[in-house]
Amino acid sequence: MNQQVIPVYLMPGMAANPIIFEHIKLPEEQYQIFWLEWKLPNKKETISDYAKRMCEDIKHDNPVLIGVSFGGILVQEISKIIAVKKVVIVSSVKTKHELPKRMKLLRTTKAYKILPTQLLSNIDLLAKYAFGNTITKRIELYKKYLSVSDKNYLDWAIEQVVCWDQDLPLQDIIHIHGDNDMVFPFSNLGDCISVKGGTHIMIINKFKWFNENLPKLIA
Repeated sequence: MNQQVIPVYLMPGMAANPIIFEHIKLPEEQYQIFWLEWKLPNKKETISDYAKRMCEDIKHDNPVLIGVSFGGILVQEISKIIAVKKVVIVSSVKTKHELPKRMKLLRTTKAYKILPTQLLSNIDLLAKYAFGNTITKRIELYKKYLSVSDKNYLDWAIEQVVCWDQDLPLQDIIHIHGDNDMVFPFSNLGDCISVKGGTHIMIINKFKWFNENLPKLIA
């Protein structure tokens, strides 16, 4: 690879496949994009051990990592293992303190252990769970973006989000967040770049903003 070309690895959100990035384009003379996909977790696998396995799919030194939602949590964990040029999280959180109250309550009560994730094999329910109720009217459009409906994966992923133990933000992290995100409410967050009108799925429906601004943010 040309030394001037920076590798950029994109990690989708919970249960989503990397097709969510189909409209993300960066200048080809500067960046080369690679899509990452979810693997099925091993039994009782920690998020850090899972991140180590994901590193096997990253073939370049000092890449830029961009993660959406739960994928944003994962790329932060990956950055603790390998050297990276930059970490960008979208529609995600930087610490456990930015999680909404309902998720903190799930952790405290351990109610996440009894969530009926087997029902999420139903793609309509999975779409609503992964993207929020805001997409009800457009659910057909988003079905193509969800491909991981394995119950073990969903049980594991929900637990990793709810029980994530990151206390302080990582240094130099870039956090991009919509001011209308219902999954991780904007009001809970610390320092981040606000996207006006952006929802939890803005990587899909506000791709023009990302195509315009990402090169400047990661340069």
